[in-house]
Amino acid sequence: MPEKTHDFGRYGAQGIKGSAAVARQLDNLADHISTPVTARRGLLARLNYLTRSNRARQAARAAGLTVTDRTVKAWLTGKRRPSRAGLEQIETAYRTVRRQNVARYLLRRLNDGGGTRVEIHPFDQSRVDGRFQRVLEYRSLNIRQWDTIIRAWSAKDTGALDNAWADAIVDLGSQWGQYEYVSAVGFAA
Repeated sequence: MPEKTHDFGRYGAQGIKGSAAVARQLDNLADHISTPVTARRGLLARLNYLTRSNRARQAARAAGLTVTDRTVKAWLTGKRRPSRAGLEQIETAYRTVRRQNVARYLLRRLNDGGGTRVEIHPFDQSRVDGRFQRVLEYRSLNIRQWDTIIRAWSAKDTGALDNAWADAIVDLGSQWGQYEYVSAVGFAA
């Protein structure tokens, strides 16, 4: 079994951790509002998502939206505009609450029908000297159980996500260590 990569990029290879690529793809699947929070439409959409019920407001407060109800009402009616820090709080709270709400749906979709096919694209070796390059091919595998991956992703636990991804790619056989760093991971739900 290969060891974990300790000095990635030493010879010019470029890529990201496979678990970060999985988190990026899950974020893309969970992302719903495409208009930025700086635009009025994006701001209103996020605020409506975060304030549509008592449960949503409690989740927003737990996620870091610390402004008063009066301030939120002023933002919604357009009487006041959030500061840059307020916009960051809104965006962070929206992404956190959305991630928690969508996690159950994604888990059901990804586990449905025996799992989901994942495409793994190896890291970029175009800047690596030829004598240090390895033969890496595009791979795909079926991940049958997404529970630990989704749980770690929704909790924003990068260490647990790293471990869950490492457990998932063991099915690649003796080459699994070559896919600790990748250029992209693709799947759909």
